[in-house]
Amino acid sequence: MAKWVRMSPRKARLVVEHIRGRSVPEARTVLAFTQRAAAREIEKVLRSAVANAEANHDLVGDDLVVSAAYVDEGPVLKRWRARARGRAARIKKPTCHITVKLTPMERAPETAPPPEPEPEPEAKAETPKKKAAPKKKAPAAKKTEETEA
Repeated sequence: MAKWVRMSPRKARLVVEHIRGRSVPEARTVLAFTQRAAAREIEKVLRSAVANAEANHDLVGDDLVVSAAYVDEGPVLKRWRARARGRAARIKKPTCHITVKLTPMERAPETAPPPEPEPEPEAKAETPKKKAAPKKKAPAAKKTEETEA
């Protein structure tokens, strides 16, 4: 987790979406080839998370998966810039908190048994077809003075 990173959370979320659910080696590769500035910061957080997992939980870094990765908003630094006619314009410098969570990869057995074939559906009894709806009758002719006379 990295807190108070001087970056817009919206921009950082674009990069985090690419690594969520991937293995650590794959996530590192994606971040290495991402040209956004947020990728460098997220790569640091990923590196730190892997180091913590290896040191504190005796896990192998390459056998981990990014189970959760998200970016929260931090405080916004507000600055002022002088403008024409004695006015001031507000400059917002956003910060964000980047969090990456790792879990061990679930390894599937090397030789998985073949899936059982699905049973054949039994022949359905012939259902009678529904009758078509009756046709609408032609609208009755309007009575006019000529037809009455």
